[in-house]
Formats: sequence, structure tokens, C-alpha cells
Amino acid sequence: MKNLLSKLKKLDYIMFACVIALIVMGVVFVKSAGSARASLALQNLWQGHAMAATLGVFLYLFLSVIDYRKLLFWTAKPFYIISLVMLVAVLIVGTDRFGGRRWLWFFQPSEVAKLAVIMVVAQIFSRIVTPLKNRMKFDDAKLVQFEGFKAFAAGMALLGIPAFLILCEPDLGTTLVLIPAVIMMILASRLCTHWIIGMCLIGVISAGLVIGTVWTAENSTPEKRDAIYAKLPLKNHQIKRLRVFISPEADIHGVGYNLRQSIISIGSGSLKGKGIGKGEQKALGYLPPAVSLNDFIFAVLAEEVGFMGSLAMLLLFAVLLLRGLKAAFVCDDPKGRLLAVGIVTLIFCHVYVNVAMNIGLMPITGLPLPFISAGRTFLIVVLVALGMLQSVAVHGRKIKTKSLTEIE
Repeated sequence: MKNLLSKLKKLDYIMFACVIALIVMGVVFVKSAGSARASLALQNLWQGHAMAATLGVFLYLFLSVIDYRKLLFWTAKPFYIISLVMLVAVLIVGTDRFGGRRWLWFFQPSEVAKLAVIMVVAQIFSRIVTPLKNRMKFDDAKLVQFEGFKAFAAGMALLGIPAFLILCEPDLGTTLVLIPAVIMMILASRLCTHWIIGMCLIGVISAGLVIGTVWTAENSTPEKRDAIYAKLPLKNHQIKRLRVFISPEADIHGVGYNLRQSIISIGSGSLKGKGIGKGEQKALGYLPPAVSLNDFIFAVLAEEVGFMGSLAMLLLFAVLLLRGLKAAFVCDDPKGRLLAVGIVTLIFCHVYVNVAMNIGLMPITGLPLPFISAGRTFLIVVLVALGMLQSVAVHGRKIKTKSLTEIE
């Protein structure tokens, strides 16, 4: 009991306070957004959100007092394999919703897979980092570079298999936030950085070429535009979203409708908002009920609490992520450092992409806003991940070479 109390005293209570504050905001705005729905079940969705948050907080506290090294040692690889099995199962027996097969009974395996990938990359890469860095002092540089490339290839394989299965659902958004998390973990390991930089450059150039192609098509004749789109390796709905991103007024009654109403909602919130539960866009149905609880819940929040409330939410996320980066920075163990970097990057990408697409700075994609969007699977996964991050903050400074060797 004394040991447990001593660990609880070491918790990063600033991080924990941010988590609780964001959970409360989430419950409040899920209830507000659900109040505009005709279905009683959806009106009461906030109760399920609150129950999932309660379970998630218990898991958060439980994981925060467990040494993350032991947790990764015993669970990372089995959890990764189980997540792959679930990703295959959802393609075979999953439920079709909104044009994709992403649900296996009552949860989304792709959400679980994101955390599984981060855990297994942290576990495997941490066992490569220290030996390779020691060899850099004595071995041939080319041989060490080759070993670094093998480590990079292993990381890409661990990412590539689940990413491919998630793309088959299809779920491009989840894949796009998982890739930066793994890339940042490999960069944090300080191995094969030139390979990562090269891959990032290829990705940026490819994205630029795709956007440039869409822009060219939009400024061409209808015949030429259709010919250009026929050659793009994208699905029809993805092309439509890129068209709206480049020209928001191109289809305001079709694919661009949600974005237009989102921008109207955010703008009408002004500085202080209209008051919680008093948002008109979702109440009158202009912001479609199908998205106001999930992808576009930030628009509901911004209309009701305005710029000041939106800024407060973003500041809570900023403090949470900065405390996570601090935990990574002061951690003496590469395993904890990589785990913390991966979790922080994943949450940052979710927040950035969701808010940016709500205001038209990024193409529309189905990514939830952590804590705020309705979604029990994602909420529990986020809290479990943050519990591991808290564990790094609690246990990360005590690492000694001998104890690390004993655990591995």
C-alpha cells in the first residue's frame, strides 16, 4: 500500500487535471450535440460517453502505477498480433457503416490497432537503439548504417501491415495519423534519420503533386478534368473532398455542405459563444446531426462557447501534450521515450487534423477529436494511452542499466 501511495504521489497532476477537464468538456458537448437528434438513444449518448470515460479513468490510474517496461514486455507483441487478427476479422465479418467496414460488433479494431502499433514499435526499437549506438563507437560506419536500415525496415513493416488492413476498410484518416506517430518514434530513436527524412520528402512531394493535379483539373475544361481524375489513384469520394478543399464553393450543396455549415457555426460563435446548449446550427439541422456528434463536434463547441472556449480547449490540449513531451525528455529509458513520443504525436495529429478540417485548413476526413467527439472505443483507447504516458512520467527517471537488462 505504501508503494502504491508513493507512486500516486509521483503522478503528473497537471497532466491528470487536463485529462479530467477535457473529459468534462466532452460529456457536456456530446450531450449538447445529441439534444438536437430525434432519436432518444442519441439524445442519451452522453451517458454512454460518461460511462466510457469513467472506465477509461480507472484504466488510466491503474496503468499509471504499473511500470511501463513490464507492461510492454508482457503485452506489446501479443496485443499487436491480436489487433492484426481483429483487423482481418473486421474485413470478413465486420459491420458496414457509412460506406466502410470498420466495426466489429461494438468497437472499432482500427482504434485499438493504433495503440498496438505504438507499443510494439517502442518495445522492439528500444532493444535495437542502445546496442547500435554502442557499436557506432567501434564498428565500421557502413555496417552500422546497414543495421540502422534494417531497423528502419522493421519499423515500416510493423506499421505497413496494419496500415494496409485499415486502408482496406477503407479508413484513410486513421492511416494518415498512424504514419506520423511511427515516423516521430523512429526519429526520436536517432537511427536511420536520413531514411525517414527521405521518406517524408517523398510523401510531401506526392501530396503536393496530387493537390496540384486536382487544382489543374478544376481549372480545366470538363472533358479534360474528367480525364485527369480518371488517372488519379484515388477513390471518387476522396477526389470530391480534395476538390472542396481547394475550392470550398465548388459543391456547397453536396460534399462541401458540412464544411460550409461548420465554418458558419464557428463564425457565428464570435468571441464568447451563444451559450452551452444554445447552438442554432445543430438545433435547426443546418449542421447535419450525422456529423455534429463526431467529426464536426468542434463546430458545435465553437458556436456555443465561442473563440474563448475554443482557445481554452486548445490550451488544455497544449498543456497535456507539453507534459507528455516533458515525460519523454526526462525519461532515461529509450523504451519510455519512444512510447511517450508516439502517444503525444498520435493525439496531436488527431487534434490538429480535426480542428483544421473544421475550419477548412485540411481536407475533410473522418477523424474524431480526442475526448470531445462521441466514440467509446476511441475515448477508452486514448485514456489507456495516456495512462501509459503517465507511467513514463512516474517510472521513467528510475531506469538503471541493470534493472532494464533484468526486465528484458
